[in-house]
Amino acid sequence: MILSRTPTWFAILLLGGLLALPVWAIEWPQEVRTSKGPVVVYQPQPESLDGNQLQARAAMSFSGDGDQAIFGVFWFRARIDTDRSADRVTVHHLEVTNVKWADSKDASEQLFIAEVGKALEGAQFDTSLSQLTASLESAEQAEKSLDNLNNDPPVIVFRQQLAVLLSFDGDPRFSAIDNSHYERALNTPMTVVRDTTTQAVYLTSGNFWYQAKQAAGPYQLIQQPPAQLQALVPAVDDDETSGSGSPPQVVVATEPTELIASDGPPQWQSLAQGALMYVNNTETPWLRELATNNMYVLLSGRWYRAKSERGPWTFVRADELPQSFSLIPPDSDIGGLRVSVAGTEEAQEAVLDAQVPQTAAINRKTTSLTVEYADTPKFQSIPGTGVDYAINTGAQVLRIGGVYYAVDNGVWFTASAATGPWQVADDIPKQAIAKIPPSSPMYNVTYVNVYQSTPEVVYVGYTPGYLWSYPYYGVPVYGTGWHYRPYWHGGYYYPRTPTWGFNVNYNNWSGWTFGVSWSNGFFNYGMNWNAGWHGHHHPPSHCCSGWYGGGYRRPVVINTGDINIGNKVNIGNKIGNKINLGNRASLDHQRINNLYKNANNKNRLASKQQVQRDFQKAKAQLGKANNVYADRNGQVFKNQNGEWKQRANNAWQGLSTEQQQQLKARASQVDREQLKQRVQQVDQNKLKERLQQVDRQAAQQRVQQYQQAHPGSREQLQQRLQNRPSNHMQQLNAAQKARQQGLQRQQMRQIHPKQMHPKQMRQPHPHQ
Repeated sequence: MILSRTPTWFAILLLGGLLALPVWAIEWPQEVRTSKGPVVVYQPQPESLDGNQLQARAAMSFSGDGDQAIFGVFWFRARIDTDRSADRVTVHHLEVTNVKWADSKDASEQLFIAEVGKALEGAQFDTSLSQLTASLESAEQAEKSLDNLNNDPPVIVFRQQLAVLLSFDGDPRFSAIDNSHYERALNTPMTVVRDTTTQAVYLTSGNFWYQAKQAAGPYQLIQQPPAQLQALVPAVDDDETSGSGSPPQVVVATEPTELIASDGPPQWQSLAQGALMYVNNTETPWLRELATNNMYVLLSGRWYRAKSERGPWTFVRADELPQSFSLIPPDSDIGGLRVSVAGTEEAQEAVLDAQVPQTAAINRKTTSLTVEYADTPKFQSIPGTGVDYAINTGAQVLRIGGVYYAVDNGVWFTASAATGPWQVADDIPKQAIAKIPPSSPMYNVTYVNVYQSTPEVVYVGYTPGYLWSYPYYGVPVYGTGWHYRPYWHGGYYYPRTPTWGFNVNYNNWSGWTFGVSWSNGFFNYGMNWNAGWHGHHHPPSHCCSGWYGGGYRRPVVINTGDINIGNKVNIGNKIGNKINLGNRASLDHQRINNLYKNANNKNRLASKQQVQRDFQKAKAQLGKANNVYADRNGQVFKNQNGEWKQRANNAWQGLSTEQQQQLKARASQVDREQLKQRVQQVDQNKLKERLQQVDRQAAQQRVQQYQQAHPGSREQLQQRLQNRPSNHMQQLNAAQKARQQGLQRQQMRQIHPKQMHPKQMRQPHPHQ
């Protein structure tokens, strides 16, 4: 039996095996060669991604023995393995679910699925994470936002001088330092010490010293701290602190607070065609919209609005920002803010990146876990879930149905008792765990999964939610916004991950970064100052990577010499960051981009022999252009020199003049139409509720502007969408744009580390 309009050799080669192809390919198309000829697979076009399960379609061609190539489309399900540090994704275990080509018949399609599908099951396709996330942009996926994040603003403090935030987790608490009359503050990431004889309190960055009469301040700079206290302080390398500049003012907080410091009075600069202004002498994103005179600040990925610095500040969803925000030039000093404006390319890239898990294969035999408790294990219930969690440990331990589960560095463990012994879990109660709400400090474990297992290996993965980064109405936000209370027991102090107090911003190059308060050495010095101190005031190193500030992976601390004023690095544009930072991720791949490659997981990873699946690797076809696409109807198109051609009658046929004109119009409006659809999809009930909270006259004016900009009802829009031409030009243009963006991102990540000066980055804490 042969396939309709298919060379006679094809039915024979279906029974043949694939040849070994040792070359690792990151280019497309890729070829699977058989004993009778090649099958060329063009870059897949994802349709959905659920955990490590990818559903996609791909254009293909097959030929042999000089026969003319036949182009078609096949749909498949597959598993993916990812390595963010290498920007690599491996697609394997392909299951072909459907296939189509010109004049194909049901019988030949079924034969293809049955026979070629067997060959593809044993094939492995390698691509880059950049290419995958870019391709996801053209897939119509529902963007799910979290309903229970807390967006209440923190206390927002403004200072018109260089300043640092000394944040205590509640009222300051101290613990004695062995063999001295000093005691150290436990619930702050900075180095704060109290003299029990004089009650004087000292703060140091390792370079600057301050003194106060009480922990709450005010703090004054001093030149000569007590000699005995200086002797207690471990020596710190000059690279660990930056003291070349002026000492900052100290601002004390005992509740969730954000500090916005400017170098003198705010200096406003015009942007976005005169519609916006921003303060250019502060690192915190601080803007003003001239049409309404509203001020906006960006804190932990969330926008807050007020008329003045005094407030009151109200939360603004990223998909409800003024349209002028989308006009921020990508190459401006604050071009990085576009990642926090829904609908921009930068925001889409970040949100889609959050859908792709980091995966790993864990060796059951070499992986262990020890959980330490302050006293006997104590558990607290999570309301409405049937899940309890341990409160007197820095580890994340759950009790569900009498069985104990723990997550450590992205790996699930299970035990029959709270104290162990613990073994790697190959199955978890997903439904119960999924009910854990953001208001619980255990929420981030809901983003860690177990995929498959063998007697020797368990395949696991996590998405950025485990690291407290969440897609929220089209942009990434940091933290849940909830204030988790710490646990105290004698000298034990177990903090929880906060959202506020670190001036956290998202950077296209390095991800989440600490801001102004931490570039001066205070935080890093306090983090590392733990040698010789009394008690268990910080969680054991195996459980929570030190002090709070990012869960299992704190944001990167960027050091450019002094407090970073000027928006150049932390929220700057990609071009500026390329010059100032280089590719921060490429310099610290293992600890920044892939949690499974840090020191705590080093002995947990399965060997290559254990995970060897005997797959045949596809080979990149460097001489062929990656310009063939498949639409959802199974038609095959090629973009050649800017013109689309369709495969029909065994030849590439040009589109009609009318189709080409429509194509060009669509190409220039893709971004605009995507933004329009996002606006149209806003839930009308929620919009009405939000409008009721503002001045009614302003609300009516806004509705009128909305109607003028978007005439017609939602039903009319849907009708217009249904009447679009069947050739899906918009889909094809979006797919083409995604491939180009994927290649650009891949190339941008391949910056040589030598391009970056050592002083332009700060290494994270060793436990990170």
